[in-house]
Amino acid sequence: MEQIILGDVSVTRVREYFGPVDMTPDTFFPDTSKDVWETGRDWLAPHFLDAGTGIVRSAIQTWLLRSEGRTILVDTGVGNHKERPYAPVWSHLETDFLTGLARAGVRPEDVDIVINTHLHVDHVGWNTYLDGRQWVPTFPNATYLMPKDDFDFWNPENGHRPLLGRGNQNVFEDSVAPVHRAGLTRLWEGSHRIDANLRLDAAPGHTPGSSVLTLTSGTDRAVFVGDLLHSPVQILEPDANSCFCEDPAEARATRRKVLGRAADTHALVFPAHLGGHGAAEVVRDGSVFAVKGWAPFTPYTEQS
Repeated sequence: MEQIILGDVSVTRVREYFGPVDMTPDTFFPDTSKDVWETGRDWLAPHFLDAGTGIVRSAIQTWLLRSEGRTILVDTGVGNHKERPYAPVWSHLETDFLTGLARAGVRPEDVDIVINTHLHVDHVGWNTYLDGRQWVPTFPNATYLMPKDDFDFWNPENGHRPLLGRGNQNVFEDSVAPVHRAGLTRLWEGSHRIDANLRLDAAPGHTPGSSVLTLTSGTDRAVFVGDLLHSPVQILEPDANSCFCEDPAEARATRRKVLGRAADTHALVFPAHLGGHGAAEVVRDGSVFAVKGWAPFTPYTEQS
């Protein structure tokens, strides 16, 4: 199953990549305890950890939403043919992402809204494609919703020095600026109501402009949290950041706030990069969180 229905909204998972990301838990999640990876190996492998190599596994995927007659993409992955000198695992990919989107019944010109939860390398790549020697918008009829704080932070003209260092090099130039020049971006701040079912809210910490998308339709609830979570381990240890969080203290506070709200409202939590069943229902006992159950998406295999 690659699609579920939440109230009046359909949610389809479109894969770009699933597999190792060349980092061990110690590197990717330096704040997590070794015990949680060792004792959890049986359920973390194979969807979130390669038990043999000890390397973290991750998914690059886009959440395709259909709401109130519009086609909406949440994050656009890495993209093809991008030069990523300081992120070699994402450099010069040639994936069949657009074919996967077509299998879901969507042509690039059908997309009405693109949501970039933040502007990291693996969330904006398919914003553009290479047409000859020019990067042009992949979704020519879409409005690209980008957090203004991230747009300003990652714009190289502003001279910020990110924790990520050069890991995001070229990303603004090839995946953000071209759609902005084309007049397709809408830079928002604070919160942004998309329709009766969907609302964007600032959720800073991972990056200055990181955001979450809340779905409320009928009795169903969901929250698309971008990179607030890279692994289900961060549900069990919500104070554990990834190594990519620009403001560690703010990231921890935001993660706890969003997880708490999801638990209280019985919302499915959709991280950007979860393999396995893709999303989880979270419960809490005071400040302690746990996975109550998984969404019914079919888990990836590396061949699927």
